[in-house]
Amino acid sequence: QVQLVESGGGLVQAGESLRLSCAATGTIVSIRRMGWYRQAPGKQRELVATITSGGSTNYADSVKGRFTISGDSAKNTVYLQMNRLEPEDTAVYYCNADGLIVTTSWNPSTYWGQGTQVTVSS
Repeated sequence: QVQLVESGGGLVQAGESLRLSCAATGTIVSIRRMGWYRQAPGKQRELVATITSGGSTNYADSVKGRFTISGDSAKNTVYLQMNRLEPEDTAVYYCNADGLIVTTSWNPSTYWGQGTQVTVSS
């Protein structure tokens, strides 16, 4: 019933910016934490940034200072502002919602979006 829909990916040149968004829909009661992960070809999926319902953020060292995560709790939406993009940022970016509770189960669960491609050319 719950789905996470990402948008905002695309093809940009190095140094440019993109803004990703992810909206969680369904009969959602609450979400403890939302975030972004990415996976490049031949590599493991890695954490990019997370934000808790209380507003605490966490960033991977590789994106710290360039990316900013934010959220709108009223809309169950999370954003990722990506500035000064580098070719190394090229990956499929996945939205994640952790500790998500819906009215049909009341058991916190983890959900993933389908992913959005970000490609940065040199």
